[in-house]
Amino acid sequence: MAFVKDMLRMWAHSWKRFISIAMITLLGVAVLTGIYAGCRDAFRSTDRFFDAQGLHDVQVLSTAGLSNGDIAALRKVNGVAKVQAERSQEVTFDLDGRKSATMQEIGTNGIDQPYLQEGRMPKKAGEIAVTRKFIRDSGKHIGSRLTVTPESASSDTSDTSDTNGADGTNETNGTDEAPSFPTKLTIVGVVLDPQNLSNPDGYSAMTSFRSTATTDYTFFAPSDGVTGTLCTSATLLVKGAAAESTFDESYENTVKQVTDRIDGTVKTDRQKARRQELLDAGNKKIVDARAEADKKFADAQSQIDANRQQFNQQVDQIVSMQAGAAAAGAAANGANAGAAAAAGATTPQLDETTRETMRETIIAASPELTQAKQQLDQAQSQLNEQKASTEQTLKTKENELKTSIPQVRWYVQDRQSLGGFSALKSDLDSIQSLGNAFPIVFLLVAVMMSLTAMARMVEEDRSLIGTYVGLGYGRLAVASRYLLFALLACLIGGGLGLIAGFLGIPAFLLVVLQGMYVMPGLRLEYDWLYGSLGIALFVVGVLAATIYACVQEMRQTPAALMRPKAPRAGSRILLERIRPVWNRIGFLGKVTARNIFRFKSRLIMTVGGVAGCTALIVCGLAINDTVADLGIKQYRDIYQYDLMVVSDDSDASAMRTKVASDGRVTSSLDVRIESGDLAISGGGDGDSGKAGSSGSESIQLVAVPEKHLSDLGEMVTLQPVSSGMLGTSGVGKTGSLKLDDDGVIVAQSAASALGVKAGSKVRLTNGDGVQATAKVSAVNRNLIGSDVYVSETYYAKLFDSKDAKNTKNSKNSEDSEALTWNAMLAKLSGSDTSQTDYAESLEEDSSVMKAVSCAHMADSFKFDLMGAVVALIVALAGGLALVVLFTLANTNVSERVREMATLKVLGFFDREVHHYVNREMMILTVMGVILGLPLGRLVGGMLTMALNMPSLYFEVEVKPLSYVIAAVATMAFALLVQLFVNPVLDRIDPISSLKSVE
Repeated sequence: MAFVKDMLRMWAHSWKRFISIAMITLLGVAVLTGIYAGCRDAFRSTDRFFDAQGLHDVQVLSTAGLSNGDIAALRKVNGVAKVQAERSQEVTFDLDGRKSATMQEIGTNGIDQPYLQEGRMPKKAGEIAVTRKFIRDSGKHIGSRLTVTPESASSDTSDTSDTNGADGTNETNGTDEAPSFPTKLTIVGVVLDPQNLSNPDGYSAMTSFRSTATTDYTFFAPSDGVTGTLCTSATLLVKGAAAESTFDESYENTVKQVTDRIDGTVKTDRQKARRQELLDAGNKKIVDARAEADKKFADAQSQIDANRQQFNQQVDQIVSMQAGAAAAGAAANGANAGAAAAAGATTPQLDETTRETMRETIIAASPELTQAKQQLDQAQSQLNEQKASTEQTLKTKENELKTSIPQVRWYVQDRQSLGGFSALKSDLDSIQSLGNAFPIVFLLVAVMMSLTAMARMVEEDRSLIGTYVGLGYGRLAVASRYLLFALLACLIGGGLGLIAGFLGIPAFLLVVLQGMYVMPGLRLEYDWLYGSLGIALFVVGVLAATIYACVQEMRQTPAALMRPKAPRAGSRILLERIRPVWNRIGFLGKVTARNIFRFKSRLIMTVGGVAGCTALIVCGLAINDTVADLGIKQYRDIYQYDLMVVSDDSDASAMRTKVASDGRVTSSLDVRIESGDLAISGGGDGDSGKAGSSGSESIQLVAVPEKHLSDLGEMVTLQPVSSGMLGTSGVGKTGSLKLDDDGVIVAQSAASALGVKAGSKVRLTNGDGVQATAKVSAVNRNLIGSDVYVSETYYAKLFDSKDAKNTKNSKNSEDSEALTWNAMLAKLSGSDTSQTDYAESLEEDSSVMKAVSCAHMADSFKFDLMGAVVALIVALAGGLALVVLFTLANTNVSERVREMATLKVLGFFDREVHHYVNREMMILTVMGVILGLPLGRLVGGMLTMALNMPSLYFEVEVKPLSYVIAAVATMAFALLVQLFVNPVLDRIDPISSLKSVE
């Protein structure tokens, strides 16, 4: 019992150490669990939402639409739980300029169901539900009416299934028709599209660089009123996928098994079958057209024959009359009356030559008969010409049918192809990667501080330990006094850390996340396993340090332990050998120098602890500086142009005329801009082993006219880059990179995410969905967005080959010879404000689809999620620095009490004692700061390499001010700790402190 009481008394006396260990554990556990818990809560709530709304696991698109046969084939695939046929149509409407929207039919099979936020779901024809983004932009409300115009050339079906041949067969087969939606619409509800969780009222409204939508808005309509049997896509749910977390690898593997089956025989067979359907439909129309033409020609021929027969009968009648009259006159001149009467009663018989001569004579003598004969001959000639022409046309159509109908292509996509899904997953994964890295530093610092504190605690009790061991107490029992002390401190600190880690930090992160994404049903959850392991990790680390300290002392005999520990032997230090310096140092300065380097363990612990905390602060500020400079570097340094204007192909000429007439442009470059996709080619040379080298990246494909390839360098800074170490990259000389016809130039942001380098083979997908394998000639410095530059000639080589022509959508088939330059990069005169205003005014023009001002983008670019996490990390690192310095200062004082008492006896005033002790701590702190500043840059580079986000490359940047802030903050914490330590020094009693231990 006395042993327990003495242990409790010892614990109470060491309350400062207890608080230090508890605080370090609290901070470490909070960092370890907090960021993880926040991301996990977001992952889980989003996964529940996706399951509730039936977000598709697989989506199948076709360049020719999907028929009922395609849908039936998908239902038979092993592993498919549900298949839903999707019908959609792109429309345009006027909203402060021309805007586009996708009319999406609400599925009837429970897949991709919109989440109702306000009002009710549409049920009748003409009713629609819109997103909150549309309500915000348009100012409309529930009950408002809207009129839209179908965009015949923009819907998926029209884009891909209008395979017009010479015969005009613009339908995919005899029965399937493209979807058509009502045009007079009424808003009855506001919904959330499960495919895009971006918050239109939050931070994401400014991050337009990450927008992946092909149209401005999505309108959801019921099946009532929708016509057309052809499907624009098919969405599938996979068996067993709902039981897995959509963000886990197990889910991806489950879905991949099904996509592999579809990509196998089903895809190949249905592509051939679908094209055969198109061919059969075209042949059927040609056969029907021939039959109809033959019928019309036969009717016309019958009419001509009837008219000619009537004409011939009329002429023959005249011939007979004239022949009879001639015969009667001859009889009257030389015969009797009876013979004349007999001759008059009988028609004379004429030979064919005489009759034909008489016919021609009669027709020639009569203008009416001549005209009638000419009309009959002309009608017959025209009919013969029409027959020949029609037959030739039909034969031509038969010959052109196979070449006019492209090869059907299927595209099988999973959730990773959804821009909103991949952006959310990438954001959370990147933040979670920070949460996995920072706790390591906290753990190392916690072990170092625990070793320092517990070693001093055991050393103070060495005589008591010797007494207990001499009395027969086991070494384990004696060591348990300190092990239980450290364990209790870890458990209390860890418990408080779990509260902060599963409630405080996640609540903070989720507030920031909800500013970027809409997450219905979001709630905080506790993970017993992860929380327990988090505490256990720090318990093991601290207890290991405590066991080491106990073993170091208890391996001596009880007699040795009960004697005072001999003072550390003095020794010369390196500075003493530098006489010119050493001789000029005062007495107290020499004592300070000897004390610093004599106690090497204290030197290592203090410098290491301060360096670790300083490095964490620098690392956080480095990430903040890197993110803060992204917009300026991209839109002011890399992009040399001031304005980018994009239009529809049909409005390209009008757009250029409009911009030229305004007189604001000083120089410009016409280009073609398409939204596409970049992926590692199956046989490419990409660094597939690199993190993030799998999957694909959404890109902006920029085609440059052949005659103006050299002008690209005036609009965009072309600098070749190569991967470097620890977040760095080798950047070549400006202007040393040229676009040519041997390959494409890939943006650094996309190349880094996919592991692409110069010489790699990549799979490019252009705006029409045509895929081609391209060579990467160089990687260009680029931080925001994923631009891929290609020359006009190389573009034609990639996408206008025979195979590409067969797979290209019909709407752009006329572009195979010459591209339509639908965009302009321009330099403007005037201030940044005037350039921004001009871009906004251009967007109101009907010929302009999008106008982007680089000045506006540079000023408005924000990345609030990363900024919030960095602020959290810097705050926690600052708290850790404060705790570390407090622990080290108290340990320093506790182990030098007799020294401080001696100084007081010798006549040192309190202020002189403060200066004597604090000077050593400040020198050690400065040494730790000097070591921590470059260490922070090193760690910051490593962490930014782990931040693999779509369309972003983090070029590590640490401003001088950040180094100053980190150093000043650490020194300020050291000064703050002095305010707590100085009263302890004042309370040292020289008489009691100098008493003999005996």
